[in-house]
Amino acid sequence: MTIFPALVIPDTLAAGPGPGNTDPRVLAAYAASGVADHMQADVVRGMLEIKLMLRDMFGTENAYTYGVAGTGFSGLDCMLSILLPGDSVVVFQNGTFSGIDAQTIRMKAASAEDLAANPMQPIPANVTIIDVPHGTSVSGDMVDAALAEHKPTFAFMAHWETGSGRINDIKGFNDACEKHGAHGLVDAVSSLGIEDFSIDDFPAVIGWASCPQKGVLGLPLSYAPVSFTDTYIGIVLERGCRTYVHHPVLSARHWGVIDGKDTDTPGYHQTHSCYAVASFHEALRISLTHGRAQKAADYAFHEAILRDAVASMGCKVTSNMTSLVVLDLPDALGGREKELVQGCRAEGFAIWPTLSEPVQVRIGILNQLSEEAITDIVGRFADAMIKMGANDLDKAAILAEVKKRFAAA
Repeated sequence: MTIFPALVIPDTLAAGPGPGNTDPRVLAAYAASGVADHMQADVVRGMLEIKLMLRDMFGTENAYTYGVAGTGFSGLDCMLSILLPGDSVVVFQNGTFSGIDAQTIRMKAASAEDLAANPMQPIPANVTIIDVPHGTSVSGDMVDAALAEHKPTFAFMAHWETGSGRINDIKGFNDACEKHGAHGLVDAVSSLGIEDFSIDDFPAVIGWASCPQKGVLGLPLSYAPVSFTDTYIGIVLERGCRTYVHHPVLSARHWGVIDGKDTDTPGYHQTHSCYAVASFHEALRISLTHGRAQKAADYAFHEAILRDAVASMGCKVTSNMTSLVVLDLPDALGGREKELVQGCRAEGFAIWPTLSEPVQVRIGILNQLSEEAITDIVGRFADAMIKMGANDLDKAAILAEVKKRFAAA
């Protein structure tokens, strides 16, 4: 038997698309939680309050709004469990993560014959993938044209695609779904808590799924927020779905949503962690205290400063998200994106490359909304470029401009 040394994980600057740097108050809530079972009175009270705070975060009156235990993909798996073999679905794919969503949808909507033919990559004829080029947003016109042609029962889109750093047209998606009678499903993993939007403004979208560790500020493995309309729940109750752990109706019972109504006496579904409840509760308190509109404005302000700083280094920014900058290096450093990223990560500066072609650099500012944080990110990135040979880069002048922008705010 081998007893390994204690695991020590050093602090790093998480400056990628996610997870973000966890707020110390969230970590403190996790560490300070007493040892309690999942039905202890304070744990239950925390879950009931989380449910109400999530409705404010989503901007919804949907009763079925709660957290799915796990990662963002746990929330997506719960939402996509509405899909059954043979369902007609149109999926819009414009980056790595909407691509993974597309694979999930193929698996769920595949017939037994489709799975037998290709168990890991089934290609059911009833699922249509609209492949939008990397670096291009999904537009309302694209959605309208695809739904008019294919007339699906369901349509799926990622709101913010961090694989390419693009915001997709959620209003255009909703309007096209409403026009063509399709039920919309949306991946809001990267937009919830960063963009100021209310899902009740998009009634043709019946299911939404997000994650715990980006705009919501929580720990990576806690609760993935979901919200489902009465139409969504009605479909599940009428047809059923092939899951227990992530069942959209059964999962809600533990959050005090039974038969579409709030109750103070939740039903048991699975064993929840008091530590996860305490930390997620604190994350939502912090987010809502900041305010949705103010938080969105703060992200836009800080991203603009980072965007202009890397542009002044000769980089070309191709993204339009406010939490993430996706860029091409200057021509002189072109093709060395992974080398630069690996060098930064080796020094505790955790930026990321894109995970599909073309290879670009991704720099995120999740939970980094301060002059100190942006200055640190800009300085580290400048150092990395200089180390790779960008000798004409004037780091001092760039940092001076960053300071000037903050001073003028």
